[in-house]
Amino acid sequence: MADQKIEDALAEMADPKNLPKDLIVIALWLILAIATIYIPFINETFIRVIFTVPVILFIPGYVLIAALFPEKKSIDGIERFALSVGLSIAVVPLIGLVLNYTPFGIRLDPIVISLVIFTVIMMIITFYRRARIPKEEKFEVPFDKVKPTIKEEFFPKNQKPFDKVLSIILIIAIVAAVVTTVYVIAFPKDGEKFTEFFVLGEKKMADDYPEKFAAGSEQFVWIGINNHEYRNVTYTVDVLLMNAEWNNVTNSSVINSYEPLDRFEVMLANDEEYLEMYNFSVASTQYNRLEFLLYNETVPYYYASAEEKIASAYRDLHLWIKVV
Repeated sequence: MADQKIEDALAEMADPKNLPKDLIVIALWLILAIATIYIPFINETFIRVIFTVPVILFIPGYVLIAALFPEKKSIDGIERFALSVGLSIAVVPLIGLVLNYTPFGIRLDPIVISLVIFTVIMMIITFYRRARIPKEEKFEVPFDKVKPTIKEEFFPKNQKPFDKVLSIILIIAIVAAVVTTVYVIAFPKDGEKFTEFFVLGEKKMADDYPEKFAAGSEQFVWIGINNHEYRNVTYTVDVLLMNAEWNNVTNSSVINSYEPLDRFEVMLANDEEYLEMYNFSVASTQYNRLEFLLYNETVPYYYASAEEKIASAYRDLHLWIKVV
């Protein structure tokens, strides 16, 4: 009998006329937010910020509260709003923390997918739990009564002057917090400008580098560049073969001879990463050092001296090798 009542309630709620309006608004907002993230041109405008900020700072907490408290009498509107913001600030970093320990990492696509999955699951739970509650007890957002309800919540009749002042201060604080958050997200302050340049071994780890190999054999490493310069940059990578030895007196390397092996360009937008397998071979056994030089502005002449190239480099890395 109870199951039949739940089925009837679900069927009634499934009627488009009876669908929970708050969940419909959230679903539509989520779709629009995803569109502003991935549609070209729009994703570079302020519209993206307007639609994505609530997905981060309000919607996750709201659907969680909706699933936990489907009855209208559980908590009032102000508490529901405040908890929605507070729990969103807690839930989103937790999702990011979990992603950090997965192969997906904290990247745009995994974050968007995770937030969508979390929101949809909470909406389904909310839909089911509300179906188990009598209509007069289930929570609904009275969209037609929002303004009068807010006015009554903040400025009830016979309110004392001191309480009225506190209500005004609270409203100002909420508006200021929202405006400040949107501004910080929309116009983030530039942090330290730098570029990551790294070379990885066979398993994309800082290990297992090709150190000893036969002359003319095919070898490879992974070359990585991360642009954090807050602008688009066209990098140039020089790869050199060197015959060098360490001078203990001057505590530096002495380059006896060198040969340019390769040069290529990598164009990266801000916060974009380049990670590609780089294949190479060394034909002569006289070389014992493989040099990787990164340039971001001044690029020296291809056949300039090794010392000049190293001095001009923005970043430089090297591997000691033994060719047999």
